[in-house]
Amino acid sequence: MSPVVDIHVHPTLGQPTEDACDALVAAARRARVDRLVLLGTVGEMGFYPTPEQVRQANDVTLSWIRHRPLECLGYCYLSPRHDPGFCRDELARCLALGMCGVKLWIALKASDPRLDDTMALAADTCLPVLQHAWYKTVQGYPDESSPADVAELARRWPQVSIVMAHLTGGGRRGVADVADYPNVYADTSGGPPVAGLVEYAVRELGEERVLFGSDAPGRDFSVAVARVEGSRLTERQKRRVLGVNACRLMGLPAEEPA
Repeated sequence: MSPVVDIHVHPTLGQPTEDACDALVAAARRARVDRLVLLGTVGEMGFYPTPEQVRQANDVTLSWIRHRPLECLGYCYLSPRHDPGFCRDELARCLALGMCGVKLWIALKASDPRLDDTMALAADTCLPVLQHAWYKTVQGYPDESSPADVAELARRWPQVSIVMAHLTGGGRRGVADVADYPNVYADTSGGPPVAGLVEYAVRELGEERVLFGSDAPGRDFSVAVARVEGSRLTERQKRRVLGVNACRLMGLPAEEPA
């Protein structure tokens, strides 16, 4: 059986200790989640972090990877507003220490051409990029991406695998935005479960392009797992969404579901 892989987890700056890491891993295990992809502590630094804050966020992720290497993977958080040289050096540092992807938040919209320097780094290193995306009618932020922005990014960078975060935040409209771009995956995080949405995403994108994500610790692992396990997907499709697809994306071993 392939592991259950959560593509969307955040350590916290407030509790960056090994004990906090152990507690999060234990909570994941209780929900039958085997591996966590850590995306940095971005929410606690504001939308436009300094280079020093970006390093701090990545240092927390790296410390948790070192502490629990069997359970924890990590994506390097970058802000495309920073000098391309800094982003290149920070990504190289994170890759040398075991990270396996790039995390982008809301420093720039995904459709902004200024993202291209960062995407070129991902293309050169064959890394997946996880991009925050959401459709909001209230409390939207100036540089927050919608799924339509992600679609524009995918059009410009077809050679880069892009994980569009927050399926529930984008909804059916978000799925439709990216359906024609085979390099875009959707993670299942983002708000409470919505009946039929995971099934819709699998039907429209294909079972290979939907990934399990919780957004823990802001969301509960068990609820996130139940969103998939309680869906009307086939058992094969559930196994793909819960782990096989993420393993394939990141080059990890995975047993193909029957």
